[in-house]
Amino acid sequence: MRSDAAPDRSAYERLHAAHVHAIQAGLEDHVARVDWSREEIERFRTERLRALLTYARERSPFHAARMRAFDPNSATVEDLARLPPMSKEEAQQEWDAIVTVPGLKRVGAERILAEQRWFSYSALGHQFFSSGGSSGVRGVYVWDWDLLVTLACLAWRMQLREERRSTASPKHSRLVVLAAGEPPHASTPLFDVPTHEGMQTVVIAAGQPFDQIRSAVADARPTHLVGYASVVARLARASLAEELHIEPLRVSTNSEPLSEEDRAAISGAWSAPIHNLWGSTEIGVQAVGCSRGDGLHVCEDEVVLERVDEEGNPVPPDEPAVRTLATGLANRTFPFIRYELGDEVTMLSGECRCGSSLVRIAEVAGRRDDDFRYEGIGVVPASVFRHALGTDTEISEYQVRQTPDGADVLLVGSPDVGAVRNALLESLAQHGLSDPAIRVSVVARIERHAATGKLKRFVALLG
Repeated sequence: MRSDAAPDRSAYERLHAAHVHAIQAGLEDHVARVDWSREEIERFRTERLRALLTYARERSPFHAARMRAFDPNSATVEDLARLPPMSKEEAQQEWDAIVTVPGLKRVGAERILAEQRWFSYSALGHQFFSSGGSSGVRGVYVWDWDLLVTLACLAWRMQLREERRSTASPKHSRLVVLAAGEPPHASTPLFDVPTHEGMQTVVIAAGQPFDQIRSAVADARPTHLVGYASVVARLARASLAEELHIEPLRVSTNSEPLSEEDRAAISGAWSAPIHNLWGSTEIGVQAVGCSRGDGLHVCEDEVVLERVDEEGNPVPPDEPAVRTLATGLANRTFPFIRYELGDEVTMLSGECRCGSSLVRIAEVAGRRDDDFRYEGIGVVPASVFRHALGTDTEISEYQVRQTPDGADVLLVGSPDVGAVRNALLESLAQHGLSDPAIRVSVVARIERHAATGKLKRFVALLG
């Protein structure tokens, strides 16, 4: 490992600048796609799907085995149900058989992740990321050059479309990016993207102490703010408390569920349009809010989402699903085809006020992994805790750690601990926990994930 990281970082910055130009060029096409008709969306998606499936069968031994009796050249979205789902564990265990680039191996990806002092590009233009994931399965991921261009365009096209419709766009803009801020998490390369000429970007690590984040954001004076939902919401609460004075014109949240309470705090603090994003390192950007209508618009031109039952069979839009499978149409290097996500998805009906024909899903409130399971009781949804804690205006951040007979609750702020505990006891009693052990503590800081800076709000018992 080199002791001097400067050459690595300067080389990355030069290539990233080239990447940004490619993204800015691609945005024109992607903004136009948002207003495509249903016929245009479905025709484009079918061709993208066939291209991916054909390529994966030819170049990936793993997918070739899955598609042995499958003709990708005539496949439709409905035909995907003939293929078996792909699990998180399987994706990592079969890494070398899934990848389509000769000579690209998991051991080499791990070596790059271990040795790089900053984000880097391989000789073939690949970037490598890793994530612990809320499922506890460590993942190693590879993005090629074209994939990042596509994902960044998906991440920013809704905001750019709406901004072009607005008369409030400033001549001089500054984007503050609240992300991991360092390798190996993908959030920094994905969101550190100026969307128009003259925009400056400032990256602030989301995992550092909140006082430092607040001070850095105040100094940056953002016109545009993007970052982890919990961090943006806490900044909004600081603004409401007159502890932060910024006036962003547009806000984008990602990487964590955006609760109704956090959305209300952001709206109340700045009166700025909010674009929430739902994605994953594996698939990329899956859906983005337009800020005008309810829910999030699925990126149907680059992602196929399947709501399925326990056996992996698709269910109608108006019926509940057990899980969600995703196929990322832009990832040819490491194809994720019918990949199992941990998130629950509900479809929304009707036309959106923004005019886009892209289908919508309800805001993704959280993952099935967030729910707690108690012996003799069954499942207690995370929403039971989320409502009681998220609606208390004196709580700026929280974490709930499951215990065998209840939960340990950590709070940042100045709440009435007794009142919080009573509210939780009342809510939990309705779910069969008549006498749970609920311990509530006020702390100065809740530790975030060391690599990603994300806050894991619900920590379930292992096993």
